[in-house]
Amino acid sequence: MQDTLKKATFGAGCFWHIEEEFKKLTGVMSTSVGFMGGDFKNPSYKDVCTGATGHAEVVHFEYDTKIISYEKLLEVFWNIHDPTTLNKQGPDIGTQYRSIIFFHNEEQEKTANASKIKLEKSGKFKNKIVTEIKPAQDFYKAEEYHQQYFEKQKKCGI
Repeated sequence: MQDTLKKATFGAGCFWHIEEEFKKLTGVMSTSVGFMGGDFKNPSYKDVCTGATGHAEVVHFEYDTKIISYEKLLEVFWNIHDPTTLNKQGPDIGTQYRSIIFFHNEEQEKTANASKIKLEKSGKFKNKIVTEIKPAQDFYKAEEYHQQYFEKQKKCGI
């Protein structure tokens, strides 16, 4: 199974929501929320919220390619947020909430670009897709209270 485990990293607004959506998928083996894409080492949530670090809030996960494809992950990604809004998802505004795909290898890069082009041509969105597609960088895990946030809230009865 080790050979079939791959990494994926997506940003699509608040990382709590994206983590919850990807955790539901059979074949997603583990998830972590955190930050990627900036130029500040070891940022905290508070640092990233200033907008000065350049990081995006992301979900970083491992998936089993024998169970779920990268194409399916991209399909979910495109459907859980609005990829046409720049630095904004719902009430969340700021560069840390940008729509972004961080690819971990050349195959993911090609697949992500092809997926974006196909979606643009589909006419599903009136506005231009602003999602960035960039090479993965260092992933900085967010503080523990952010991990599996919704699951923790359910246990507390919230």
